Amino acid sequence: MVPLASLLAYELKNDVEENPILRCGLALQPRKGEDFALINTNCQRLQDDASSTFAVFGIFDGHNGSAAAIYSKENLLNDILSAIPPRLKRDEWLAALPRAMVAGFMKTDKEFQAREQTSGTTVTIVVVDGWTITVASVGDSRCVLDSQEVVSTLTVDHRLDSNVEERVRVKASGGEVGRLIITGGAEIGPLRVWPGGLCLSRSIGDMDVGEFIVPIPHVKQIKLSNAGGRLIIASDGVWDALSSEKAAVCCRGLQQPEVAAKHIVKETLRTRGLRDDTTCLVVDLVPPSNSQHAASPVKKKKSSLQRILFWRRKGTHLSGALSGVPVMEQLFEEGSAMLADRLGTLSYPDGRNGLFLCAICHCDIESHDGISVHAGSFFAANGPRSMEGPFLCVTCKWKQDAMEGKQP
Repeated sequence: MVPLASLLAYELKNDVEENPILRCGLALQPRKGEDFALINTNCQRLQDDASSTFAVFGIFDGHNGSAAAIYSKENLLNDILSAIPPRLKRDEWLAALPRAMVAGFMKTDKEFQAREQTSGTTVTIVVVDGWTITVASVGDSRCVLDSQEVVSTLTVDHRLDSNVEERVRVKASGGEVGRLIITGGAEIGPLRVWPGGLCLSRSIGDMDVGEFIVPIPHVKQIKLSNAGGRLIIASDGVWDALSSEKAAVCCRGLQQPEVAAKHIVKETLRTRGLRDDTTCLVVDLVPPSNSQHAASPVKKKKSSLQRILFWRRKGTHLSGALSGVPVMEQLFEEGSAMLADRLGTLSYPDGRNGLFLCAICHCDIESHDGISVHAGSFFAANGPRSMEGPFLCVTCKWKQDAMEGKQP
């Protein structure tokens, strides 16, 4: 006979959380040919280790040409992953991911601008690792989570018209914000930043607009409940026509993600017409037990431990309490455009010949040449935290100063 205490301990130990089944579908209606999508469901944290698999989805909405969108699609993911120290455990890897996304966006932007091409792109990139979802975005593409009960927007729009904080930041960094002025002095159209006339405050590229248009993403990380949910990732061609709630509701009941994505695009065109590239990516996170019958969820058989702990009769006061279990738990959210806020206080010594790595471009820097991200401007690189890491190379420090309006 097995003692009850041993039985409970065994069941708790073997109550392993199953990863969701991912299903995705893409629909697009081109007009300018500047929208691009990224789908990779077979990335691995550890080489040749299937248990470390994660998925990545992204939307890249270019403007003033497609070069920035194409370059970001091809390089951003690698730039993010290269900013994460190797051989981390899964929980450590997930904790390091938001910081790595900031460094990755910065590196992609810096290296694209070195090509001296004037196009730019909005970016929304989503990493799904088990039930943990991490979203990073610049611009006005958007990611929405529909849990069938609550619709949550996981991104922040960086449009000058709607984002007061960004208007204040751009002005403080040296930009001017206003509408287009036509003959006679009348103001028309959305708020734009000058020089350049861009109506966004964050993007990758756009070297002809000004460094106060920053590539630092808003990052949000959540843990989804094992009831599952649907992600809708789309360019502004969708969101200019549909609200987050309307986009989510209009495709409920459509089990196939590709059908759902096509329906959202169809509803967009019906509402507003084809005024811009319209791209929609739908990702379903389906509990394994529901994979065969997504429309009619199958209740998992409770273990003896669950029956002991959660047994209740119909109508007891526990029913209401358990029905209020949240559909997601927020793990991290940060949208500051200041690098000192986003890169933290950690530095990662490289260990080779006493060298350090720049926290953004990962080039080798001598320990006495690195400039702290917490230091003052390049021309006055001092301050109470000037000896704290992470450290930047000269060119990345120069870019930080330019974004924050600290260059003379």
